[in-house]
Amino acid sequence: MLHEQIQKEVQEAMKAREELKLSVLRGMLSSFTNELVATKRKPTEKLTDDEVIGVIRRLAKQRKESIEQFRAGNREDLASKEAEELAILETYLPKMMDIEEIKAIVIKKKEELDINDKSKMGILMGAIMKDLKGKADGNDVKNVIESIF
Repeated sequence: MLHEQIQKEVQEAMKAREELKLSVLRGMLSSFTNELVATKRKPTEKLTDDEVIGVIRRLAKQRKESIEQFRAGNREDLASKEAEELAILETYLPKMMDIEEIKAIVIKKKEELDINDKSKMGILMGAIMKDLKGKADGNDVKNVIESIF
């Protein structure tokens, strides 16, 4: 289980004195506990791998948004720290699909649903995101759909 693997890696990071990795891993475990409490379970229970990936995705999204904000505010020092944390988080996420793979799926789904006008982009987006369920970044899917119309 991913939850237990991350707990073991906290100990390894401590022994190796990897400060940044340790900080990120501890933050992940804290978020796991918060998720357990939010779903009315005991903090000592374990999350399923799907739940763990969902929590890590949220943390990664927060880092991406922070990076954008820090760069907009000319704080490259803070943005680079967030980028390093994001790189650690991404090692625990499944590989995302590339643009070409997404494009092929979008074209197929567009024909399947017989969507020809721009007003139904939302329907297409919803159907594709449901099919891909975490295998592709939502912004990438949105950009591909917009490029097709």
